[in-house]
Amino acid sequence: MDRIPKQRYERIFSQWGGHRILIVGDVMLDEYLWGNVSRISPEAPVPVVEIASESVKLGGAANVALNVKTLGDEPVLVGISGEDGNRDKMISALSDARISPEGILVDGSRMTTIKTRVVANHQQVVRADRESTEEISESVTNEILRLVESKIKDIQGIIISDYGKGVITSALLSGLIGLSRAHDIFVAVDPKDTHFMNYQRVSLITPNHHEAGFVYGKRIRNDTILEEVGWGLLEKLKAKALLITRGEKGMSLFEENRTLTHLPTRAKKVYDVTGAGDTVISAFTCAIAAKADYREAALISNHAAGLVVAEVGTAQVTKAELMNDLEDFINSSGSDK
Repeated sequence: MDRIPKQRYERIFSQWGGHRILIVGDVMLDEYLWGNVSRISPEAPVPVVEIASESVKLGGAANVALNVKTLGDEPVLVGISGEDGNRDKMISALSDARISPEGILVDGSRMTTIKTRVVANHQQVVRADRESTEEISESVTNEILRLVESKIKDIQGIIISDYGKGVITSALLSGLIGLSRAHDIFVAVDPKDTHFMNYQRVSLITPNHHEAGFVYGKRIRNDTILEEVGWGLLEKLKAKALLITRGEKGMSLFEENRTLTHLPTRAKKVYDVTGAGDTVISAFTCAIAAKADYREAALISNHAAGLVVAEVGTAQVTKAELMNDLEDFINSSGSDK
């Protein structure tokens, strides 16, 4: 299925927006220092970058929250920062995006994750990361779970955004998945391979083809291996669905009812895949909250990804842009049933 009937499209988007989506994971900042190079340093054979401006963007789980916000739903973001100046930058960036910083808890033993990129003459020169990757403590885990439990009754979807920075632990995963199942809430996971087999009984997991092949132990070279890996992982995880993103080959959705749906890429041009995974999981979860089924949600998220990879840098897609893209596709394909 690579299209959605017009009546279903209209019904889904009539219910789209205003849902509260919980995002739990590794929040971070992406800092950019923009400048130019006109000489080489006399101290070492490296360029001297004359900084002209700087900017800060939300990254990691915070970028997932921004995607959800831009798509028209209300993100409830929960994560950890240090007690430092970069926390202040994080809170400011969230406030600018009209995302509540209430769920950003302080852990004085850690630093706020920030990735600083120096860009000169439109080319990245170097990236410097400041971060803590140790797993959070039992007390911090319990604090997160108490916070989530206090909000869970008003939540229509959960996204677990694991960037491997120590927030998503086995204990936290167990608690979050248990809460989601107890309250019958859709839960999607953007995985990190180190925790892969702990994502048991989730609604959806969204690895790319490299991650899926690595975890299963087989490099995905063709459709036969793809199917072996997809069905194998779905069975091991006992998940409702597995969505493998495949770059220029699109996506493949494996569902527990043994339905396999291949979705060709909708990208007309690809400039930058940065943040595309955040867009996919955000759009899928927002679609489910709007009563789409899994295949419809996959198709919608495929269109969302096609829009963001056409932009340079981490980008987001609005509900209006997504609706227009889908409507154009429906009209061009003649699907009016």
